[in-house]
Amino acid sequence: MSWNNWVRQTHRWLSIAFTVAVIINIAVMGQEKAPVWVGFLALLPLALLLFSGLYLFVLPYATRWRRGRRADGKG
Repeated sequence: MSWNNWVRQTHRWLSIAFTVAVIINIAVMGQEKAPVWVGFLALLPLALLLFSGLYLFVLPYATRWRRGRRADGKG
């Protein structure tokens, strides 16, 4: 599996983990005495989603930029 496919697959699974963490957070916050750690449960997948999402966002621009540099013979 190539690096790009691995990042895409990881991003998909992280989105599922984030969604589950938010659902758990909403369910637990309905209780009277909610533990503090539940509030932070979704932060780890969210941070990882940020980095993988930024990578996937920049990927087409970087590919186009690299292709353009090779085409003019300077890169």
